[in-house]
Amino acid sequence: MNRGIHNRRAAKSTSKSVVYVALLGNILVAVSKVAAALWTGSAAMASEAIHSIVDTSNEALLLYGIRRAQRKADVDHPFGHGREIYFWSLVVSLLIFALGAGFSIYEGINRVVHPQPIRSPAVSYIVFGLAFLFEGVSWLYSLRQFRQAKGDLGFFKALRLSKDPPSFMTLFEDSVALLGILIAAAATFLAVALGRPEFDGIGSIAIGLMLGATSLFLARESKSLLIGEPAYPSIRESILSLANAQPSCQKANGLITVQMGPDQVIAMLSLEFADTMRAPQIEEAVVSLEKRVREANPEIVALFVKPQTAKTFQDEASLIDRQPHE
Repeated sequence: MNRGIHNRRAAKSTSKSVVYVALLGNILVAVSKVAAALWTGSAAMASEAIHSIVDTSNEALLLYGIRRAQRKADVDHPFGHGREIYFWSLVVSLLIFALGAGFSIYEGINRVVHPQPIRSPAVSYIVFGLAFLFEGVSWLYSLRQFRQAKGDLGFFKALRLSKDPPSFMTLFEDSVALLGILIAAAATFLAVALGRPEFDGIGSIAIGLMLGATSLFLARESKSLLIGEPAYPSIRESILSLANAQPSCQKANGLITVQMGPDQVIAMLSLEFADTMRAPQIEEAVVSLEKRVREANPEIVALFVKPQTAKTFQDEASLIDRQPHE
């Protein structure tokens, strides 16, 4: 069984704290960058200011999504509202592209075509230093929490497997913010040192392209979760292991899981029982198995068991495989 990112019980409350830390850092950074952009007239600084404003809005939306996702199940949503966080994560990804990347590229092109000298570059350097400090603290906190959640999994594998968008989105945003600060600082230095204000616009374009690439990656991950991904491999292995260990169960034929939220999973299990077992005995076995599965995996909000032979299960699976795929 893989240790690490499946351990939602250890990391359940960390994603919200990560977002709060990032929100505080982004507010401080956004205020300083906006003031510096107005003072210096730097396009790269203006792009960074918009970047931080968008990040601040994104953290607020993620917190809203987390709160909405934690609502209890009701008649209209019997499996809860966990997927709300996936929807708002997709909205955040689109905002990064539409506002952050779009404005930065537009402003950069405008400054390349109509270059303007940067006023008081020393102010820009001071703000870049403060922004790097604030973002760095948030980045270190996000990285530490993500490392604790991923366990012994590789970094990129953990990103692909993660079912908790706020944790990896915040880490990505902080990483991109630090790179953006470095790009803006380098563009400012070149524009001042070489007397070529066009570098200011080039820096803004580079920041916009980076934000666009980040947005597309995060949107793809959020869309995949919103459509429906299987649960962590460790959860699937745990359910199959418990089913095969059930005395009244001859064999677990197969399992389908769907991630409904960061800590909400629906599982559908095909089991083969002895032909001599009667309906009350099968029902008792299913209730016992469900109890054991929920104790081992609290993420399971519903477990559906389908009694059938291995041959019937294989026939159904092969029928699905033969269906045309677009």
